[in-house]
Amino acid sequence: MPKNLTHKILEAHLMEGRLVAGEEIAIRIDHVLLQDATGTMAMLEFEAMGLDRARAEVAVQYVDHNILQTDSKNADDHRYLQTASARYGLYFSPPGNGVSHQVHMERFGVPGKTLLGADSHTPGAAGVSMLGIGAGGLDVALAMAGHPYALPCPKVLGVRLTGALPDWVSAKDVILEMLRRYGVKGCLGKIVEYTGPGVRSLSATDRETIGNMGTELGATSSIFPSDENTRLYLLGQRRGEAWIELKADNGAEYDEFAEIDLSTIEPLIACPSSPGNVVPVREVAGKTVHQVIVGSSVNSSFRDLMVVAAIAEGRHAHPDVSLHINPGSRQVIENVAAKGGFISLIRAGARVHEPGCLGCIGMGQAPGTGQVSLRTMPRNFPGRSGTVDDQVYLCSPETAVAAALKGVITDPRTLAKEMTYPRIKDPSTYVVESSAIIAPSEAGRKTEIIRGPNIRPLPEMDALPETLTAEIVLKVGDNISTDTIMPAGAKILPLRSNIEALSQFVFSQIAPDFSRECRKKGNAAVVGGDNYGQGSSREHAALAPRFLGVRIKIAKGFARIHKANLCNFGILPLELSDPSDYDLLEKGMILTLPDVRARIERGDVEIPVEAGNTQIMTLLQVSDRQRQLLAAGGALNVVRKSRQG
Repeated sequence: MPKNLTHKILEAHLMEGRLVAGEEIAIRIDHVLLQDATGTMAMLEFEAMGLDRARAEVAVQYVDHNILQTDSKNADDHRYLQTASARYGLYFSPPGNGVSHQVHMERFGVPGKTLLGADSHTPGAAGVSMLGIGAGGLDVALAMAGHPYALPCPKVLGVRLTGALPDWVSAKDVILEMLRRYGVKGCLGKIVEYTGPGVRSLSATDRETIGNMGTELGATSSIFPSDENTRLYLLGQRRGEAWIELKADNGAEYDEFAEIDLSTIEPLIACPSSPGNVVPVREVAGKTVHQVIVGSSVNSSFRDLMVVAAIAEGRHAHPDVSLHINPGSRQVIENVAAKGGFISLIRAGARVHEPGCLGCIGMGQAPGTGQVSLRTMPRNFPGRSGTVDDQVYLCSPETAVAAALKGVITDPRTLAKEMTYPRIKDPSTYVVESSAIIAPSEAGRKTEIIRGPNIRPLPEMDALPETLTAEIVLKVGDNISTDTIMPAGAKILPLRSNIEALSQFVFSQIAPDFSRECRKKGNAAVVGGDNYGQGSSREHAALAPRFLGVRIKIAKGFARIHKANLCNFGILPLELSDPSDYDLLEKGMILTLPDVRARIERGDVEIPVEAGNTQIMTLLQVSDRQRQLLAAGGALNVVRKSRQG
């Protein structure tokens, strides 16, 4: 039977289960990616397992999020991560070297391999036909320890691309078109596999852009074939030996299918405050712009920065616009500089920053009060920029630079009256400098791990009681993101290795007293709408609430990664059997789950909840493995018990 590419890769790595959509499978993980915002906790979790060495084929610790050093916390964490990486056999990419997704693709990406990353945008590895999946730090720590990664077997959405992109339209517009069609939850439980003749017109870095932001569709991952463009990219990186051809069989079947004629796509833009709020740029053209940022984890490649430089050459940013450039890696800087790109950008008034996530995660670059910010970044959730009432739009580099020059949102196609569209090609051979990445060595086993005062041990977590009682402390609506649950930003991110301090900020954007109220209640519950926990893979959105006493989350539906993280830390992810029961649940209501431990252990799907004077039915749709985690109070308790046994 002809196979799609997704199933070929999954089948080659399958360790448990069957490739039947919805059933839990476990796959072997080849590469592990950690970044400092989530990786510090993941490293602490790995240490708690008591292993001597990382067991993944390749494990890399990147420092790309917490790079602003406003006090000692970030610098201390960087030192901890470097010494721990040396001790346990990880590659270490220090601050300033680049964003994890970009650097991993440059230096480590291999077609057909699996990559599990403690960052939700890990699917950007699709740029080199690598199956990248974002996960919580604990799952990544377990994979680093050699455990398989378990997940519901995804459906496969085949997207056939035809034609080629017209001038002034680029890969960012392709993924925005997908978001226009499917929204932020239309691909939940799916891997998006791109096929068809149009794929040949997209470079490896174009594909990285599309794969990276496929996360915003709710997708488990995205994948492209490994073809001549993949080979040329790896040759250019002087890693041609890593290339193999990979593609779907002729006549391969898909669970769902769609087609996109690339030639029909126009410049698109995601309006505040959701990546799924997509409209044509022409519909919002003329709106005043105050800030433009090109780069960060997406649209930070050589091609993306060079097209901005070429369009801006001989021109200057509008006097009311602050133009920022965030290169994706040190390599991008070297190659853009070699082509004279930075001279054009600087003369255009751009502020060029070090490679890193920066404004995408609220680590600086916050817009002013009431200001409009156009960004090529992957997310624009409310307040994510660091400004509470932000107005962040997501767009292509072409649309971004057009706005920077004109001072208003501008359809970049209108620039055709002034200049010829610069079609930028990637270098046939990149300037490659990898000395900044510190490789593991046997000598590292003797390394002393250095811990700053902000690095605290993991909190202990008790097992699930026989009957659970909790008070509803907060009720929220649909599409609540992990940014809302556990905010990021320059003030909060440095606390990621200190759960007690971090927990003060849970839901702080919408419920400033949440932390204090939880501490008073003992056991607490949160009620949410549909797609609860979308966005980042940050497990802190589960771990910090659990530290505060949250044991139950009831919602109409959960995002994949957050649901897995809840199970990992012993929080019950209960879905309403009847979504209309959402209206019955209110803050202050006492919930009782009688005999809940016995129900979970014997495999009950229906979990009754006594809410005041009424009873509602909820569904616990998790695997047998996850039921074990919930009963034990979390995955670390299970791992510790197994090692003791």
